[in-house]
Amino acid sequence: MAETKLTEGPESRHVPAMKYVEPRPYAKPEAAAAKLIEIAQGLRVDEGRMSVGKWNDAFRAAGGNVTEYSAGRDHAIASGVIEMHECGGFIMWTAGAQPE
Repeated sequence: MAETKLTEGPESRHVPAMKYVEPRPYAKPEAAAAKLIEIAQGLRVDEGRMSVGKWNDAFRAAGGNVTEYSAGRDHAIASGVIEMHECGGFIMWTAGAQPE
């Protein structure tokens, strides 16, 4: 790892150079929820339900992580756009939120 010198002279010390992290596109729950809703619009609906596994996999393939998925899912539920099936394995559009 590269080092950066903080001071000159006998008391000089070295610290590791900082690595810059790329910004996460879904770090904000609103952004994650928007992506999850976009993904849900493309999922196959079976008896009014969509698979949480396929939803999660598609979100992670789009660059999201598990924490962002959870925050986005919770935001979409709190916003009244989707709801979780009682078994936890499916999501459903709420009344009036289902896309055409």
